[in-house]
Amino acid sequence: MLASVRELARTLLAILETRARLAATELEEQAVRLVEIALWLALAILFLSVALVFVSVLVLLAFWDSNRMLAATLLAVLYLSAGGAAALVARARLRERPPLFSATLGELSKDLEHLERRP
Repeated sequence: MLASVRELARTLLAILETRARLAATELEEQAVRLVEIALWLALAILFLSVALVFVSVLVLLAFWDSNRMLAATLLAVLYLSAGGAAALVARARLRERPPLFSATLGELSKDLEHLERRP
């Protein structure tokens, strides 16, 4: 009787582990889609950056005769500050991210090992 219950529990845990691995695979597929979206977003950022450069040149040309150095300095400080802040936020977000389903899969594997060791 106890062996039957153990076998049933082992089977259920194996099913759960399979389902969890399937969910992880589906999430990885979503990650691939997100990478594609990120590439399109990077392309949009590239073109917007080029536009920003042209706007900056326009501002410099507008202040060329009066305060071109001040305008150039303020634009440089603005861009460096924004870029540094964005890099710090991105680094913090990357460090916060735990591996996908690692704890769940680890616990299921421990459960299976525990059930297989018992006589």
